[in-house]
Amino acid sequence: MMTRHCFLKLAAVAALTVGIGALVCRGALAADPPFKVVASFSILGDMVKTVGGERLQVTTLVGPDGDAHVFEPTPRDAQAIADAAVVFVNGLGLEEGWMPRLVEASGYKGPVVVTTKGIKPLKMEEEEDEHGKERASAREHGKPHMVDDPHAWQNLANGKVYVENILAGLSAADPAGAATYKANAQAYLAEIDKLDAEVRAKLAAIPQARRKIVTTHDAFQYFGRAYDVEFLAPEGISTEAEPSANDVAKLIKQIRSQKITAVFFENMSDNRLLAQISKETGAKIGGTVYSDALSPPDGPAPTYLAMFRHNVQEFTHALAGS
Repeated sequence: MMTRHCFLKLAAVAALTVGIGALVCRGALAADPPFKVVASFSILGDMVKTVGGERLQVTTLVGPDGDAHVFEPTPRDAQAIADAAVVFVNGLGLEEGWMPRLVEASGYKGPVVVTTKGIKPLKMEEEEDEHGKERASAREHGKPHMVDDPHAWQNLANGKVYVENILAGLSAADPAGAATYKANAQAYLAEIDKLDAEVRAKLAAIPQARRKIVTTHDAFQYFGRAYDVEFLAPEGISTEAEPSANDVAKLIKQIRSQKITAVFFENMSDNRLLAQISKETGAKIGGTVYSDALSPPDGPAPTYLAMFRHNVQEFTHALAGS
């Protein structure tokens, strides 16, 4: 028969064991899924999820259809970073307006993995700020301020660099999951290679002279360089308001003079204007393409690879004139 003394002694031992176990669990967090990580925006978040698989609990700060250029963090975002074991960012200036402040405010001291490390950035003209004003005063003197183009994911070869950097970051933070991450990454890299071949084959069927596109957002420079497509900035069209008759006239002139075969808009919803442009220039008006963010899960671009396939389908459909 167990005495009260023995019972209390056993209870104390059990409590101590549980306490030690809890400490071991906290100390070995990296070996116990789910492993909490943060990704700055939706495209990167999908890449991290694909490499990490079920071992990860990924919080994406800028979600589907969100704009990482003008994102405004909340206290919940700061808490997500504070709880994370690893934070993944794009770099190349994409998050520079808010991520450093958010990390500092959260008190986070862990690794911040820059997933564009090793990519040679292209240069682009500095974009407008969140108030729609140009930040580069030198522009008035004909010398626009050039900065790194952050949209490196628009080249699938760069996408592979992202995957390698994600793999390295996860493996360093969670050695117990390294084999899983490596297997997932290798499978992902094979998918990217397959898609890259598909993209090149589809665009090769389009005559070189027809591979000219106007988009309202300058986010496809890496795509153009990689796949030999010429992307041109629209003249006279602002993303801040509906275009005037004069704006449309300028654009029509540009399309004619540069023999542009496809035009993609993000802000023009007036079908009469689209019909006018198409009728007067013969240019194909393309559908919606995704540059800086994925679509919601029920949309046409819920993952990085789905986004790329969708964009290529829209581009080739318009360029082929079908």
